[in-house]
Amino acid sequence: MKDVLVIGGNRYFGKRLIALLRESGHRVTILNRGSSAAPDGIEQLVADRDDEAALESVLAGRSFDVVVDQVCYTPRQAEIARRVFAGRTRRYVMTSTVEVYAYEDSASPVAEDALDLGTVSVDTGAAWEDPEFREAHYGEGKRQAEAVFAGAGAGAGAGTGEGVGGGGPVDGGGPPFAWASVRVAHVLGGADDFTGRIDHYARRIRAGEPIAVPVVNHPATYVYVEEIAAFLAWAAVGTDFTGPVNAHSHGPLTTAEICAAIERRVGGRTVFREVEVGEISPFSFSRSYGMDNSRANGLGYSFSHSSAWLADAVAETVGEVRA
Repeated sequence: MKDVLVIGGNRYFGKRLIALLRESGHRVTILNRGSSAAPDGIEQLVADRDDEAALESVLAGRSFDVVVDQVCYTPRQAEIARRVFAGRTRRYVMTSTVEVYAYEDSASPVAEDALDLGTVSVDTGAAWEDPEFREAHYGEGKRQAEAVFAGAGAGAGAGTGEGVGGGGPVDGGGPPFAWASVRVAHVLGGADDFTGRIDHYARRIRAGEPIAVPVVNHPATYVYVEEIAAFLAWAAVGTDFTGPVNAHSHGPLTTAEICAAIERRVGGRTVFREVEVGEISPFSFSRSYGMDNSRANGLGYSFSHSSAWLADAVAETVGEVRA
């Protein structure tokens, strides 16, 4: 049994992660702002993760075998976590994203080393506290957070504050604990999918309304909500790898394949409208940055194929049968 702290984890695959860890016999504690109650039998620590003093207070005298950070979005949050959890955990797993590969456009699947964290400029002076700014720079925030965990020293984050990436390359002596990041693919499935992306398609397909896609629309890598929860649990307590790892099911999916699964479930008709510029639908991509999960496979984790779960994932989220 291990003592596991989950930061965040109060929705979507975070809830499933907590349930899996508890069912496996581990002692689970969650840390969040207290906006929702903890599951029965789970200890809850209440603090704002952006408030370093509050974290130090609520964690006084506490230590954990593993910390799983579900809600680290900025380099500033990562710097606070490095300081607060130094000496309080042996292992730190950050939930990251495929969007760290925001600058990739590759005909081949993208491996972890396509992103050299040692060259990432960290700017904690950017407007990370602004929700709109943070959302607009989601991938960049995750990139910089990973860079901080991977090797930032005391001087990291000395950015100009004039924009994202205005700081210097990451520098320093490495993390104060064994650190890993899980770069999560686009997640599908669950009645509690809060993103609204599948619903975006379902509403248009039912009505036969056009769905905007780029002229050249690339497939992307995806993962089932239950599978990513299982992978994160494995990353936390079932292995000891360090550094980044890509997490996705085998079998990239196209927009057309996702829409076909939705159409089979809800009826209607899929109509694509190619656009040269402007907003496109959420699961359509003008560049190719699907991930390569060879490292996870080599570490001993076997992912499923997207064809095994796509229909179920759509059914769970859409929640309606064809008329």
